[in-house]
Amino acid sequence: MARRQVLAGFHAVTARLRVAPETIEVVYLDAQRNDARMRALAAQLEQGGVRQVAVAAERLRGLAGTTPHQGVVAVCVAHAPHASLDDILSAAGPDTLLLLLDGVTDPRNLGACLRSADAAGVTAVIVPRDRSATLTPDAARAAAGAAESVALIAVTNLARTMDELRDAGVRMVGAAGEADATLFDLDLTGPLAWALGAEGSGLRRLTRERCDVLARIPLAGAVESLNVAVAAGICLFETVRQRRAAGAP
Repeated sequence: MARRQVLAGFHAVTARLRVAPETIEVVYLDAQRNDARMRALAAQLEQGGVRQVAVAAERLRGLAGTTPHQGVVAVCVAHAPHASLDDILSAAGPDTLLLLLDGVTDPRNLGACLRSADAAGVTAVIVPRDRSATLTPDAARAAAGAAESVALIAVTNLARTMDELRDAGVRMVGAAGEADATLFDLDLTGPLAWALGAEGSGLRRLTRERCDVLARIPLAGAVESLNVAVAAGICLFETVRQRRAAGAP
């Protein structure tokens, strides 16, 4: 039996409607909301032949749980961009850019990282199967549609996966606050994977040891660290900046 997935909020629902409308079984709409945004969504659903049902706000809260729903909840067959680790290894090339998340357990941080990854053109986000957030409704909402476009690959052993990526020619760069070099000191062109850990605990020892180089984000203020999603965005877009400066696609 296909696994069901609940999506809450306009971004998550409209992204699924755009990418894979056939996976949407029903969309529940707040019966008391009749503004322009809701009418536009209802028209999209009708045009796409997607079943829609007007319900009370209490029903929406029951479906969405703690995730803010904005008056829109969809029940879908689970869907995610398909890519396996073997796909990534076999297709590794000069434009490969990966994001490895080690011990990021907050679904909202995972979603925000997916959003930054999508914006930066990341090939895939790789997480350990254990000690990691999964694609919950909160994560999907924070991803603002990126969960529909960026492959999220869960692996049994992140350290072993890093070894396999290195063998495929991908360089490992770890973000660590205590590193001597800053990310602005590094050459970030070529096939590369950024490894980031959770705020506070950082990268685990085995993950850190698999990195070819460690780099820090220079902080000029009083704070000692950044949220992992913010740090991921900075690291990824410095990589994009360098690649564009070098004439890469």
